[in-house]
Amino acid sequence: MRIGQLAQSVGVDTQTIRFYERQGLLPPLGRQENGYRVYTEKHVERLAFIRRCRILDLSLAEIHELKRYQDDPHQSCTAVNALLDDHISHVR
Repeated sequence: MRIGQLAQSVGVDTQTIRFYERQGLLPPLGRQENGYRVYTEKHVERLAFIRRCRILDLSLAEIHELKRYQDDPHQSCTAVNALLDDHISHVR
């Protein structure tokens, strides 16, 4: 899928997607022969995750941390719980 389709499916602007790509929050993507970026269902899932995190006012650093745990699910949940507890305290 192309960037416009990805943006529409998740409900974000294409510039937001490009920003998240520059920040390293979205997985690497391939390109077609004509140079267009190719987005997959994995990008849809990750972008939806990022969007939900931003709705909860998580910072980009916190999202990076959660992404790291999401990419390696065998890690202990203790650190994730601590990160989210800290964020909840900050919100209060």
